[in-house]
Amino acid sequence: MRSVNVERKPRDNPRVRATRKPQRPVRDTPPKNSGRRGGEREGFFAGLMGRAGRMFRRPVLLLSLGVVLFALIAALFASGVIGRTIHGVNDTIDTVIADAGFGISEIHLAGNSRVPPETILAALGMKPGESIFGAELGQARNRIMALDWVASADVVRRYPDSIFVTIVEKRPFALWQSPELGSGRSGIAIVERTGGVITTQGVEKFARLPKLVGPGAPAAAADLVDAVMTHRAVVARVAAYEYVSKRRWNLILNDGVVVKLPETGWQKELDALERLIVDAGVLGRDITEIDLRSPTQFFFVLRSGEKKDVQRGKET
Repeated sequence: MRSVNVERKPRDNPRVRATRKPQRPVRDTPPKNSGRRGGEREGFFAGLMGRAGRMFRRPVLLLSLGVVLFALIAALFASGVIGRTIHGVNDTIDTVIADAGFGISEIHLAGNSRVPPETILAALGMKPGESIFGAELGQARNRIMALDWVASADVVRRYPDSIFVTIVEKRPFALWQSPELGSGRSGIAIVERTGGVITTQGVEKFARLPKLVGPGAPAAAADLVDAVMTHRAVVARVAAYEYVSKRRWNLILNDGVVVKLPETGWQKELDALERLIVDAGVLGRDITEIDLRSPTQFFFVLRSGEKKDVQRGKET
């Protein structure tokens, strides 16, 4: 038999063989706060934002929704539902505040002598028990200022429950008769010294005031009236002051005599008129007009229509 030598391959020695630990499979770590509820919430908001984005990409749909919403709100206002609701809430609040001691219980008036208290209270527009916090002081003041005789007004609140109203009334200066006033009360008004019209009501109570006649008379009369007041003989006989063409004045005396004053320098002509009345006694003569506009002469018109002139300095 033939022998064959077979070369053996060396066996792997487990002790010599290098070994590697098998790698563990890497698991995906779930992100924090990624539980079921969180996921659902994020999904909901994501969907909502997506729908909102799609809506804004469709302007016609957005405009239609706006029109529908506006129509709904307008219908609620028109039906009075919202108004009644607001009033109901306000009334409830006022009741609560009043029960807490902050309801209006006292209204104090000061400074009024010609304006009746009831007229001021009506203009004030505040009711007992109304919340003192809700009182519209500015609007109340404006309503009081609109009254004829009121020059200025002050409305203040004093906690917990009082309203104080202080007014300053206008001062009457003269009565004014003019076509500008219309036909009411024979076209006569009570005016201030500055010329402002106070009222056309109750003029009969002020019959002793100076009487002005003609367009524009109130604004120009103060200086003349003051000057006449310093001449006793003249003021005792003046019945009215007539403004002519908005340029000069006539004095209408109580016996109907018309005294014509110049545009300028009328102050010294009042002195001359005083002398004519006191020293010359011209008003005892049969005259209807005295013209003082000439610097050198006096002109008189008699009741017969005859005209006479007298050189200044020789009037006696």
